[in-house]
Amino acid sequence: MSAVEPAGAQPAKTDTETASTPADQASTPADQASAPAETGGDVVLRLTDVVKTFPGVRALDGVQLEVRAGEVHCLLGQNGAGKSTLIKVLAGVHRPDSGRVDWQGHQVRFANPQAAMRAGIATIYQELDLVDDLSVAENAFLGHEPRTVGFVRRGQMARLTRDILGRLGHGELRPRGLVRSLPAAGKQVVSMARALSHEAKLIIMDEPSAVLAHDEVDNLFRIIRELTAQGIAVIYISHRLEEIREIGDRVTVLKDGRTTAQNLPAQTTPTRELVSRMTGRSIEYVFPQRETNTHGEELLDVSGLSRDGEFDDVSLNVRRGEIVGIAGLVGSGRSELLETIFGARTASAGTVRMAGKAVRPGSVGAAVRAGMGMAPEERKSQALLLGEPIFRNMTLATFSQLSRAGFTDSGREAAEAERVADSLELRPRGVHRPVRQLSGGNQQKVVVGRWLLGDTRLLLLDEPTRGVDVGARAELYQVIHDLAAQGVGVLLVSSEVPEVLGLADRVLVMREGSVIHEAPASQIDEETVLDLVMAGSLMEGAAA
Repeated sequence: MSAVEPAGAQPAKTDTETASTPADQASTPADQASAPAETGGDVVLRLTDVVKTFPGVRALDGVQLEVRAGEVHCLLGQNGAGKSTLIKVLAGVHRPDSGRVDWQGHQVRFANPQAAMRAGIATIYQELDLVDDLSVAENAFLGHEPRTVGFVRRGQMARLTRDILGRLGHGELRPRGLVRSLPAAGKQVVSMARALSHEAKLIIMDEPSAVLAHDEVDNLFRIIRELTAQGIAVIYISHRLEEIREIGDRVTVLKDGRTTAQNLPAQTTPTRELVSRMTGRSIEYVFPQRETNTHGEELLDVSGLSRDGEFDDVSLNVRRGEIVGIAGLVGSGRSELLETIFGARTASAGTVRMAGKAVRPGSVGAAVRAGMGMAPEERKSQALLLGEPIFRNMTLATFSQLSRAGFTDSGREAAEAERVADSLELRPRGVHRPVRQLSGGNQQKVVVGRWLLGDTRLLLLDEPTRGVDVGARAELYQVIHDLAAQGVGVLLVSSEVPEVLGLADRVLVMREGSVIHEAPASQIDEETVLDLVMAGSLMEGAAA
């Protein structure tokens, strides 16, 4: 089988092949809004009913997308809407489980990223995949260097790179200069040069302005306009609605892995309509009813906490029995803040106090002794020993308390873990099986259960339901609710705005490393949070 299969090819299915749904079977979701716009040239890319499922989550659930030559097509959606998965399907990293991808009039299935690149689809990720110790030219032609009898023709490569840089309006960049010496904007230009060295007809840009200063964003937009004038299509992904209005031609909106609006005109669609298409959640967000009560004394007091380049001058507090939620985009400093409070990172300024006593900065042990516990974002890599049994994973933080004379007491460990596992309704029952055999939701219960074995008074939760299926979400919500009812303070970070609003008593909104708003959860709604984190204005947008 070739790396890119034409529409007519009908190979037998293998472990790496998927069948596609014919275009004449495509259906449009009932809630989908369409506003046809004759922008750009011919359709170069069309996705029809594309589905991609991972264990415990349906990341794409029948996505529709149409991109024309010479247009900037903006892809909009909250964190977790499916944008990243969609990018990776187009880039050849993931292969869809079903649905149809048509590229330049032919149905295709890309076996790998190299196949997508050869077909003319280039992806520039938010985290640029450049090699700092190679030259600009070497990065631009990485993997397809011009050669003669096996030898790289460096002079030709430098000349070709110079031509591409001139085409991008950056003839000042030296092809032989090292990439590590370039600022962020320069590195982004090199990534675009790499795309053009493959003669890309579609360039996907994932949050390209995230690391750029204002004047650099203006230059980025100039380059994008020059690319589209040459007939190159651009898929532009951004959370900044003002950018979409300035650079975009049409907009497609994703929500919960589905297309909720497509082909909306970028300049004239009201901001409120775009935001409303991104909000409104499904039945998976069913939260326990919380009783109104007065919370206990202050547990956590964070004052003026800063970490250079990540967040600045953050102050917050959490009381006994209170759930405080932090909302914000990926990259706003939320996770870094939690890790610094827990001592996994060292602050550059500020103090952390538990029950009025200062906690030694940069020390996880000091934080645990003070009564903190943390469930990190990446549970498999940061919190669990996947090959070890459930009980051993649960007792990691209290191992010294459960051992005898320095020797392991496996029976006691298992008995204590079983008690907590039963209280959390861990399934299947039994704590001797390897933790890797559990579902994502039950693995998360193991991480939370670890801190229930100790004297944990404050629980820090970073993306507690990421990769967790619908049923397990509701169970985890109940666990968090019950812990608060027992007097445990909870500081929660989630990319899911409904999750923050549904669980928390009080909400902090972070943007670009700062807390920009604080309010009781009952006095703030999803659209307001989105407007705050995207730095837009619903009132101004309503008039647009």
